[in-house]
Amino acid sequence: MAGAPIRISDGDDPRVAAFRSIRERDLVGREGRFVAEGTVVLRMLAAAHARPSGFRAEAILILENRLGGLHEILAGFPADVPVYVADRAVLNLIAGFDMHRGVLAIGRRAEAPDADALIAALPAHSLVLAACGISNHDNMGALFRNAAAFGADAVLLDATCCDPLYRKAIRVSVGAVLGVPFARGGDAQALLGGLTRAGFAVWALSPRGETAIAQIAPSDRLALVAGTEGEGLPPDILSRFHTARIPQKAGLDSLNVATASGIALYQMALLTGRIG
Repeated sequence: MAGAPIRISDGDDPRVAAFRSIRERDLVGREGRFVAEGTVVLRMLAAAHARPSGFRAEAILILENRLGGLHEILAGFPADVPVYVADRAVLNLIAGFDMHRGVLAIGRRAEAPDADALIAALPAHSLVLAACGISNHDNMGALFRNAAAFGADAVLLDATCCDPLYRKAIRVSVGAVLGVPFARGGDAQALLGGLTRAGFAVWALSPRGETAIAQIAPSDRLALVAGTEGEGLPPDILSRFHTARIPQKAGLDSLNVATASGIALYQMALLTGRIG
């Protein structure tokens, strides 16, 4: 279990410096650190310690009146993870805003796998979500939530995607970013080419796709590719891979990428028997 609670009575206490003013700054890119916020995300971070995911907690900060309800979750962390507690005034001073959730953790991703290594480790029957150019953190978090809900084995992100370990993306994903294996970086064509060489049937999602998503061909290995809002996927991807669409009533240009990916992953999960 995580260490015995340590009371913090001064917002300038150096032991909680990593938690300071998190609304104005994010820890993404700082030696692999990130901010986990809320009870559900804290539970996912605890679960990550039991898997070879590379995600680990460095410290936890909790509102004092929330501590009693978190013992089960805290039991999932190693004893060397410090748990700090503070009253609301001090916690809000540290965080820089009203932390009504009252639960924060600083995490670290020790080592990020590259796409080739992640693809090589996938099982024979796999479902993968790939994304190109996703720059909105709400959409990024929703993509991971969808991936977790419909049993995707991995998420692959090209270098133009925003970092899913940004605080808001983790929160929107309800911690799924910490549970679904992912790799980020590289050129989209190279990522998708790696999936093709590994035997994946790659389907690019577009409002002008040739095949309705419910009619795609079954395959032991399926990959769905989602593009950014507005522009969607680039022509060189749409011309190279299978394309799928979600039929919808006329008059609306397209669905939000988060909604569209959820519908498409649901259909793929049905096709592969991941859900009944």
